[in-house]
Amino acid sequence: MRKAASTNEIIITADKKQNRCLSCGTMENMKNRKYCSIRCRQNLRQKLNTRSGLLQVLNTRYATFYFSDTTIIMDVLPRGHKEIFRYTQTRTSGRKPAEDFSQMTNMLGTAWWEEEKRTNKKYLASRQVLELATRHTVSLLSVRPSVIKTPTVKTESLNYLKIDKTDLRSADLRKIIKNAYRSQAKVHHPDSGGHAVGFRKLHAAYKELLFWSDNPSFICRRGFPDKWFYDGENKRWVQPMPVCK
Repeated sequence: MRKAASTNEIIITADKKQNRCLSCGTMENMKNRKYCSIRCRQNLRQKLNTRSGLLQVLNTRYATFYFSDTTIIMDVLPRGHKEIFRYTQTRTSGRKPAEDFSQMTNMLGTAWWEEEKRTNKKYLASRQVLELATRHTVSLLSVRPSVIKTPTVKTESLNYLKIDKTDLRSADLRKIIKNAYRSQAKVHHPDSGGHAVGFRKLHAAYKELLFWSDNPSFICRRGFPDKWFYDGENKRWVQPMPVCK
């Protein structure tokens, strides 16, 4: 991985093996998967989005949710604040993080409604809930998402030329591509015992990578490698986006 000029921008150049589910934390039969199952990921996303109304009444700009073996944590950065408001809860044995999150946010939501009913003032209810958090003056980068840039290069093309994603950041990329093509052409060219179809695919991959080296483009997303991220502008949660170091 290479950090770009901005300290808040990251370029993905390699795949990182994940051995812990980013939704429930299990390490069983994970291998290099990010989640133990699609249903597990969807369940946590549903729980997070269902309770995003609490973040909206707190006028949240950014928020993150993450967990350890013993604790769940939600960090909130309301608009107009420079401190992070942290809500934590000890995990319940046998429960998944999604269930503990629901319990914690239900308690906070109840506190908000009770104060709003008592005072008939929404801003006082929001203030009451924020006072239940612990304040942290840590770097705002802990809740402000990084811009993650993924090269728009087909993995298949890299595989044909036996080029690693880390080579995409090299100043000698064109030379690497040409050398790799010459090497693989000796194997796949029909005159060397290769197949015409395979050689055409190799040549197409070569042309694609040469074009990309002259016109590099990226898919840009915002997020964290190990935290679920709440985007206050779009009012939705974004799943973790693993980044290789």
